[in-house]
Amino acid sequence: MSEHQDVTAVVPCFNYGAYVGEAVASLLAQDGGPPRVVVVDDGSTDPATVAALAELPVPVIRRENGGLSAARNTGYASTDTPLLIALDADDHLPPGALRALKRPLLEDPAIGFSYGITRFFGDWDGDMAFPPLDAYRMLYRHVVGPVGLTRRALWEDVGGYDPAFRTGYEDWDFWLGALARGWRGAKVDEVTFLYRRHGETMVFGARREYRRLYALLRAKHAALYARRAELARQSDAGPIERAIYRYFWGPRPVPAAVEHAIYRLVFRR
Repeated sequence: MSEHQDVTAVVPCFNYGAYVGEAVASLLAQDGGPPRVVVVDDGSTDPATVAALAELPVPVIRRENGGLSAARNTGYASTDTPLLIALDADDHLPPGALRALKRPLLEDPAIGFSYGITRFFGDWDGDMAFPPLDAYRMLYRHVVGPVGLTRRALWEDVGGYDPAFRTGYEDWDFWLGALARGWRGAKVDEVTFLYRRHGETMVFGARREYRRLYALLRAKHAALYARRAELARQSDAGPIERAIYRYFWGPRPVPAAVEHAIYRLVFRR
């Protein structure tokens, strides 16, 4: 009996047949046994992807193309486990990830989600080191990342992932919604997410649309942004760091192409 039968792992897939089998295999190989794994085919049109999905040893839910947020919501709604995690079809979860991520949620019922260290593979190499989580930092920079273990109650409270963020930053929006409702998160000091970098993925397109998407975030979470003075007092970030977040990370004045080139240099293989 797997110790992770209380977890549903959802893998949305749109034309990623070349990678989806690896993503599923990484979930099935978790220390302590696999979680419940559901793949959501978000309207794939590539014949090779359709064939790859048919060969998977886990349930596949097929739906019309609606984007990443809608696909995750579909997968989460298909089960009733108390814990949830989403993994994109081109990424991996390292073997000890679920054990590490479950630890703070089992120890403290007030913790609504947990996340760890992101490690790149593929075209990039290295770990993405984010600072400790607090609501002030999250106003201006997505310091959690795309993969976290979430209580179902939190997902329901937030209202799921918002399909309005179809082109990116749906995770940032989701975590801001959690913080706005008083949920707490916990960071574990272990690598819990293997992030494949390859070619021109959705994240690069989202970065080019950053100003529009960030304006959408601020408008949706206006009540949380209105509390920034209060959140600044609660933050462990000093005044210089807070200024960097508010006036650099928030507006991100560096052009997307330049920022991408810097990251490629820092995380070059």
